[in-house]
Amino acid sequence: MKKIITCVDGSAYSDAVCNAGIWAARKLDKAILFLHAIEKKNTAEIEDLSGAIGLGARSSLLHEMASLDEKRSKLALEVGKEMLGHACDLAAERGCEVIEKTQRHSDIVEAICDLESDARLVVIGRSGESHGQNFKALGSHIEQIIRQVHTPVLIANKDFSEPKSFMLAYDGRATADKAVKRIIDGGLLHNMVCHLVTVKNSQSGLMDKFKHTEKLLVESGFEVRSSFLEGNIFSALTEYKANNEVEMLVMGAFSHSKLAKAFLGSNTLKMIENTHLPLIILR
Repeated sequence: MKKIITCVDGSAYSDAVCNAGIWAARKLDKAILFLHAIEKKNTAEIEDLSGAIGLGARSSLLHEMASLDEKRSKLALEVGKEMLGHACDLAAERGCEVIEKTQRHSDIVEAICDLESDARLVVIGRSGESHGQNFKALGSHIEQIIRQVHTPVLIANKDFSEPKSFMLAYDGRATADKAVKRIIDGGLLHNMVCHLVTVKNSQSGLMDKFKHTEKLLVESGFEVRSSFLEGNIFSALTEYKANNEVEMLVMGAFSHSKLAKAFLGSNTLKMIENTHLPLIILR
């Protein structure tokens, strides 16, 4: 069974990430897997210090450092277990039937990649625990996950609640068409109002593609509110979502071409950095 991999840590987004994962698991009737990754801290190794001038006679201090590192590691394990336990209790209270948890000693991106074969959706927060309450801070793992993971990714906002509508930023590229197919086939966004928004670009036949996509969504049962805009892509999308009842953003991830990387950097990441809404990245 494909699972909703939900990443929890000590950040200000942890409860929101849990709520988003629970929402997805219930709507898709999938198991939820809570993941906590303990990343190795950049602490000096004892053997690196033992040869330093003046430190050779202070072996007791070196042993104390080793003891502190060991205690820190054990505490990280216990804190992680508590967080996972809290997440599992919350999921059970909300009606999830299949609940799993795992703790990994690795980078969060590595942990997700290891589990991706069993993933239906990956749910993460927009920043990690090191950023505290700073909304503008964007976790460095976000772009790595978007580029490396082929499973849809839901980036939870701080006050996540069940969305009733979403905005699909459609640009006419093949990846956008794949995203539309995933929306239609996936089920997660069904019974939600779809704001289909296209900003004029250099894609040939863009208006025809836009109209065709609108028709596909309507025929698939979506209530569609479509808009074909002009101007700067980021500014136009930002203005539209601010002036309409949009509760979630949906964008296609992009391929590894130079043009695609430029677009990802200039628009998708800008949307992540500047929106207070949950955002789904589809491949």
